[in-house]
Amino acid sequence: MKICKICVLPENFPRVTIDDEGVCNYCREYERKKGQIKKQKKAYHQKFIKLTDEIRGKSEYDVLCCYSGGKDSTYTLQLLKEKYKLNVLAYTMDNSFLSDRAFVNMRNVVEGLGIDHIIFKPRFDALKKLFKVTAKKCIYPKKTLERAGAICTSCTGIVKYTAIRTAVEKEIPLVAFGWSPGQAPVTSSILDISADMFRAVQEILKGPIKHVIGPPADAYFLSKRHFEKPDSFPKLVHPLAYENYSEKNILRAIGRIGWSLPKDVEMNATNCLLNLFSDEEHIKKYGFHPYGLEIAALVREGYMTRAEGLRHLPVRKDRKTVNAVKKKLGVK
Repeated sequence: MKICKICVLPENFPRVTIDDEGVCNYCREYERKKGQIKKQKKAYHQKFIKLTDEIRGKSEYDVLCCYSGGKDSTYTLQLLKEKYKLNVLAYTMDNSFLSDRAFVNMRNVVEGLGIDHIIFKPRFDALKKLFKVTAKKCIYPKKTLERAGAICTSCTGIVKYTAIRTAVEKEIPLVAFGWSPGQAPVTSSILDISADMFRAVQEILKGPIKHVIGPPADAYFLSKRHFEKPDSFPKLVHPLAYENYSEKNILRAIGRIGWSLPKDVEMNATNCLLNLFSDEEHIKKYGFHPYGLEIAALVREGYMTRAEGLRHLPVRKDRKTVNAVKKKLGVK
């Protein structure tokens, strides 16, 4: 199978074509827009700095940060607190598959940074049913498969909307995500979305999830009473879009505040055991790695070498971890 000689995208990835010179269409498009993207990063960084100056100290918390306990969300938390001087509320969803070391890391980090921390644990019977169904099929729009496995889309969807719901209730003006520069474009690094748009967009996930787990889903999304306060909806930000992203530097920085890499995870998800099973099922069904698009973008934009990128996309997973996850889910 052909793989782009610049990034790591294979020819069987959706909408990928590789030309006679061995270069994919994503890399060709990036070459045309490279100068524009560089200007956008500078502009959005300045916009973010201005935004933080405007909201700082106006509410009990300046920002709610979705905190998985992984390396990227930990570094985002650190930046928000130490570089941007914001009063941060860390928000974690325990999906019942977090590494034991992830909890140690989170405790070390929030105590070291002096940050309040909420851990929300949805009922396991609902999550188990949802994860088992999405292990078999994708219940969301097919395009989501390019960014994550269907299991991970379920998990991150609940994280996102329970976090936004919490921010609305506490009147927190910003919700931050620890997305890498490869996960979302810089143009989405600051999103000011109306309440009506939130209502429409959340249905893409809420509808399928509620179809699977029933009434418990209502607690994980915005309800009618939240939309009665349209001015309280937060802006969504992901600051790593314009930071100098480097895994080596990130690991060094967060290591100083008590974070260390769990031994039972992979570098794409340095907190979650379920991720290994999700990736394996995705590769079996669709033939490509769900982190391919993200890692390819990081390689293309010079945040990691191509060799490093290829090491991020293993097909074989840790059997001990995968089997433990399958046993807990009741999957044969």
